[in-house]
Amino acid sequence: MSVAVAGCGAEEASTASPSSTGSRPLSATSATPTRPPSTSSDRATPLAAQPTVDPYEGIPLVDHVEWTENVDGPRLLVFPSEAGRRTTYPGSDERAWQEVLVQSPAADAPGMRDQFVCHWDWARLVQPNKPSWNLEPWRPAVGYPETVQASCNPGGPER
Repeated sequence: MSVAVAGCGAEEASTASPSSTGSRPLSATSATPTRPPSTSSDRATPLAAQPTVDPYEGIPLVDHVEWTENVDGPRLLVFPSEAGRRTTYPGSDERAWQEVLVQSPAADAPGMRDQFVCHWDWARLVQPNKPSWNLEPWRPAVGYPETVQASCNPGGPER
């Protein structure tokens, strides 16, 4: 999985004239700069608004988990609920991870949380209808950035 980040407004910023970037009008009664009247284009617009109230509060984010065995070793299948697939509420990743640990305390192994959060942050976007997310305790614990760089599967491809 590859993540690309693009800057917004870079072209407009580079074409601004020097006089438009540093000066503000002064009022007639003081030497204090006054703010020019704002326009709708002056207001910052968030790229993705975060909800201020958890629309899925009290609803499980993880439907169930299931341990399986494959050629490489044990694998925990995490089946997100519909709420888990849809929520964007801040902190929902940690709430969902705690649900995983309640259902399977053995999931609390090095690297497993990073694999889970990688799936939470990225797999929901890339494969929103994937039935389950595979977490493997035998994978090396390399930290979150390297886990993401390895498409949530550090130490080798998913089989």
